[in-house]
Amino acid sequence: DVPVAKKKVPMVDLPLGATEDRVCGTIDIEKALSEGVKAFEPGLLAKANRGILYVDEVNLLDDHLVDVLLDSAASGWNTVEREGISIRHPAQFVLVGSGNPEEGELRPQLLDRFGMHAEIRTVRNPELRVQIVEQRSEFDQNPGAFLEQYREQQEDLQRKIVEAQQRLASVNIESEDRIRISQVCAELDVDGLRGDIVTNRAAKALAAYEGRDEVTVDDIRRVIVLCLRHRLRKDPLESMDSGYKVEKVFTQVFGLADPDAEASANGRQPAGIR
Repeated sequence: DVPVAKKKVPMVDLPLGATEDRVCGTIDIEKALSEGVKAFEPGLLAKANRGILYVDEVNLLDDHLVDVLLDSAASGWNTVEREGISIRHPAQFVLVGSGNPEEGELRPQLLDRFGMHAEIRTVRNPELRVQIVEQRSEFDQNPGAFLEQYREQQEDLQRKIVEAQQRLASVNIESEDRIRISQVCAELDVDGLRGDIVTNRAAKALAAYEGRDEVTVDDIRRVIVLCLRHRLRKDPLESMDSGYKVEKVFTQVFGLADPDAEASANGRQPAGIR
């Protein structure tokens, strides 16, 4: 039997100033020529294999590094070639990025590689803002004690995620709902099939996380905006859609009540123009 060992899922940070050799890895040419062996020094892609690769300010990443990420994300492999010597290794990772869209837009090719897109806005509730400030102060004063307060919650979350992973294979999504998801993508003119695939996967993952074996229309509603909003074609001068277009088409295709129609009937403004 092949020996098996469990280890913590790696989470690797990719800094903005990283060089291509640091990301892809490099080959020790001198050792290769003198000893006749392939001396490979792994890069960040090798370390992130079967783990998570996190890029802060991903929209400011250099174009040549973006090309490297696109190639590895598409193929699941990283190839390093130096002076006629070639080494290829697995590079399968979950790509997670964050950034401020006002500082620069992501290239569409890279943006499409992200399965889901979440928009984080500034908290407006004064009481919640005070709570955040107080928690930050507690963490700065004693990080260990602060984390201990939430240890049980974190362990419970971890347990739920593990149980969801085990249940995921048995989760079913009705054929009619899969067709409707694809119809939404087609009417929104989403390029490729990645939007269809990610929406199906996200809906099944949500159902598994909540302990169910059947995907509901509400599951699809809760994930479809996150899965499609960043894939819509847009004018270069416009900002990314807030999700209004996706919600509008979703309600039409799935035959649900139009929230704008209800708002107009009740004398209120539609949600999209507030």
